[in-house]
Amino acid sequence: MELNENADIDTSQVEDRRGSGGGGGLGGLPIGGGGLVGTIITVILLVVGGYFGVNTLSGDDSGSGDNKDIQQECADKSQATEKLVCRNVLFVNSIQAYWEKASPEYFGRPYQKATTVIFSNQVSTGCGAADSGVGPFYCPADDKVYIDLTFYRVLAKQLGAPGEFAQPYVLAHEYGHHMQDLIGTEAKMRRAQQGASNKEKNQLSVRLELQADCYAGAWAKAASDTTDANGQRIFKSLTAQDVQEGIDTAGKIGDDELQERSGNPVNPAEFTHGTAAQRQKWFSQGYNSGNPTSCDTFAAGSL
Repeated sequence: MELNENADIDTSQVEDRRGSGGGGGLGGLPIGGGGLVGTIITVILLVVGGYFGVNTLSGDDSGSGDNKDIQQECADKSQATEKLVCRNVLFVNSIQAYWEKASPEYFGRPYQKATTVIFSNQVSTGCGAADSGVGPFYCPADDKVYIDLTFYRVLAKQLGAPGEFAQPYVLAHEYGHHMQDLIGTEAKMRRAQQGASNKEKNQLSVRLELQADCYAGAWAKAASDTTDANGQRIFKSLTAQDVQEGIDTAGKIGDDELQERSGNPVNPAEFTHGTAAQRQKWFSQGYNSGNPTSCDTFAAGSL
């Protein structure tokens, strides 16, 4: 995977809150989303599931930030693609460029951009306060994606997913949740969960998460064609090996894989994101079809 050093880095799509939050919570432990095995409460934030979550609590976004530091860091294009934060801004740019075309084409509605908040340690969100230990998540209450970039070290060193393409896959999954919010899938799923048993709630959550994986795969198929506002391609190259890294990452964060890694018995009743095989299957479904309408996990009988 090679990014184009001539592509404009649109930092208006991110918000920099690094250094604005203090320590605390669980100290950035790699518990991701709802931890390795289920649902936990971190600070006052409840995130359902394992790695990559959707935060559905209500709350006030009392945090503030800007992108001035990121603008400065990424100002020199010749060096920018070598910097982690600048690369992630370009990933966000690519994902949103894809949905700007795909949303009206496949869903018949205009796309509304979502800001990615890059934070460290803790962050205030429209869904409550989050510790970096929860991993990346999307907050429907404020339409923002949140990530502490140190998560990638956890992904590489502790979860065994060091591939570079793991990073845009993570972000594409979260923007999949944003699309679900925009087209009403997330709200419909939450209504279906009301009055349901815990097992049924978890099964619905799995379908939501697998669809986000599938949407990530659909973006990956088109990623090499995404461009900046001036028509410059964002990626110079994207290979089959890069895509395989995304598939491998999906496998490393399956519910069964994370439960085994935690030393606990595998308990399908506690699955909220899907097994390793399911996550790989649905990412591949999105990639192979290149069509996000093929990602209807809720209509699928077998996952």
